[in-house]
Amino acid sequence: MWFDESTFYQIYPLGFCGAERENDFGEVRHRLDKIAAEIPRLKALGVTAVLFNPLFESERHGYDTIDFYRVDRRLGTNEEFRDLVKQFHEAGIRVVLDGVFNHVGRAFAPFREVLEKREGTDYRFWFNINFFGNSRYNDGLDYENWEGHPELVKLRLDNWDVQKYLMDAVRFWISEFGIDGLRLDVCYLLPPWFMELLRRTVRECREDFFLVGEVIHCGNFQQNISPERLDSITNYECFKGMVSAFNCDNLFEIESSLTRLFSSQPWALYTGKRMLNFVDNHDVVRVYTALKEKRNLLNLYTLLFTMPGIPCVYYGSEFGAEGDKSDLDYKLRPCIDALDKSAHPEISERIALLSKIRQGSRALCYGTYAKTTIMNRNFSFVREADGEKIIVAINIADTDCTIRVEEAEGTDLLTGQVRNLNDIYLPPFTASIYRRN
Repeated sequence: MWFDESTFYQIYPLGFCGAERENDFGEVRHRLDKIAAEIPRLKALGVTAVLFNPLFESERHGYDTIDFYRVDRRLGTNEEFRDLVKQFHEAGIRVVLDGVFNHVGRAFAPFREVLEKREGTDYRFWFNINFFGNSRYNDGLDYENWEGHPELVKLRLDNWDVQKYLMDAVRFWISEFGIDGLRLDVCYLLPPWFMELLRRTVRECREDFFLVGEVIHCGNFQQNISPERLDSITNYECFKGMVSAFNCDNLFEIESSLTRLFSSQPWALYTGKRMLNFVDNHDVVRVYTALKEKRNLLNLYTLLFTMPGIPCVYYGSEFGAEGDKSDLDYKLRPCIDALDKSAHPEISERIALLSKIRQGSRALCYGTYAKTTIMNRNFSFVREADGEKIIVAINIADTDCTIRVEEAEGTDLLTGQVRNLNDIYLPPFTASIYRRN
């Protein structure tokens, strides 16, 4: 499918466009042109799909949705978003939205009616309400929320009216705007039957619709990557393994995860399945901030684009943007205008090259994974598919090394250099991607 061969680019619209932190529900602001202005640059970066975090009308950060049928007024109008999707499609870039189906904001109209009418409205069956309790907002009732956050009211997905409301909204964004996929927020809390309902719904509209679930733990979620449920899930295990391995000079850490998840061993969890890979996103510290040895950043992106799965770049990180989780995570999602796009041109150049290499390689998009050599500060692996063999070698040390793989010649796709693969020389903080000749 198209998504298996894509380079994703993640945008947090409210942050990217410089929206206010609180929605005053006043006049519409027109900020989506900030995103449209970046389309030529994204195309040059090699991006073929954009993943939007929440852009439906909300109270604050987007995950407290109050209207599933309207673009947040701090960003613009539905018509402006329709035009934005058209511009992305004309540039050959697919559009995936964030579907927040587990919970809503307190200003969601059905919940407001429950607060007003209590037992006098059928909307009480849309939520798990305790009319004998009291919330932290002193509502005179209590309700189930998302993981202790009372501003996020949990939906009763087993309610038929809730299902109809959500599925109709999905159909609306597909039919009216032509979106190409959905990211399912807190997918680990969604019941499998809901994923199947969603798959049947989107399949009514198009067979190649992309469904990726947010899964933040390292447990076994493989049964949900199937034709009846999801196409992919977020790969938090390898995200944590990559950053930690590079910071601790212990590449065994990430290699063990790659083998556990993707090798040909019968116990490997996700062999033949493609997870959504990343080195940072809107919920974690920016990679340029997290990585101790900045000279290894290009190595980290090289691994991201050559390991099994689908690479996703978080907006601004291609410039070396920094950010930690202070100030309620707002430092992780700055306005695009506040970023210095000329600070680290080598990062964008490497990402563009890696994207081109990956999109031109069946082995990197679909191939098997096998470790070839492993040391604390260097390792190599091989990817194979359809007669193509790719060898990736990475050295994160401040000293050079030589990696021996096999007696054959290969061409380094990063430099064009031809070398015997039994004598791969790597200077400090460098990587090579060889296609066997």
